Amino acid sequence: MAKKCPCGLGSRYRDCCGRLHRGEAAAGTAGELMRSRFSAFAVEDEAYLLRTWHPATRPERVGFEDGLHWTRLEIVREEDGGPADEKGVVEFRAHYLAGAEPGELHEVSRFVRGDGGWVYVRGRIIR
Repeated sequence: MAKKCPCGLGSRYRDCCGRLHRGEAAAGTAGELMRSRFSAFAVEDEAYLLRTWHPATRPERVGFEDGLHWTRLEIVREEDGGPADEKGVVEFRAHYLAGAEPGELHEVSRFVRGDGGWVYVRGRIIR
């Protein structure tokens, strides 16, 4: 059976976020980029994460935690970020397992559209 995409849309990974990770197409909305970045964290695709990070805020490396497995993405809200917008906000809850312990990252992420498409600028963690 084909592997489901971590983003949660129900499609096969290779046909969903996998095509973005391979560079076949650019994300058309900030929400689509958010989903593809979650999937990139889930499959530990550092190159894609760095490529879709704004140069002004991009780290040199992405640190993946040993034993941390991203399990589910829940989009809480999207503000702007559509095909005609220059900026967008996506609030989400990313669920994970750290060993056998479940956890959740709740963040409000900001995106901008540049010449190459949408990029992640920064996020604010909600506690």
